[in-house]
Amino acid sequence: MRKSMLAIITAIAVLVCIHSPAAQQTPPAAASGIKRTPLQRFDVPGTAYETVIGIAEIAPNVAIGRHTHPGPESGYVMRGSFELLIDGEPPRPMKAGDSYKVPPSTAHDAKSGGDGATVIATYVVEKGKPLSSAAP
Repeated sequence: MRKSMLAIITAIAVLVCIHSPAAQQTPPAAASGIKRTPLQRFDVPGTAYETVIGIAEIAPNVAIGRHTHPGPESGYVMRGSFELLIDGEPPRPMKAGDSYKVPPSTAHDAKSGGDGATVIATYVVEKGKPLSSAAP
């Protein structure tokens, strides 16, 4: 059952990616060992915010690097595992099937396990602001 759900989610993500205008945008420069695929970008009606959805494929044993987002990030681990490191919280081991959230403007990092990881992430950000910024 779990494998069939993952296959369905992956198939939907691929279809959305192929047919989405966001798929034709150039993704931000990827850190070594990370492939980012934008899936969808749309306005939050009646606000100055937009929602951005994408997939990150992280190679084995890679640290993403400390960064922040101007709005909340939420995600679902589709495959593999990683350790989520959010400032002010204990390290959180994440595995396929887990979901997470990161508060706005909070520095965080992630370190993938030996099998790498694939995550689908959703960001709600103020229009015109960068999706992420490096954190010290």
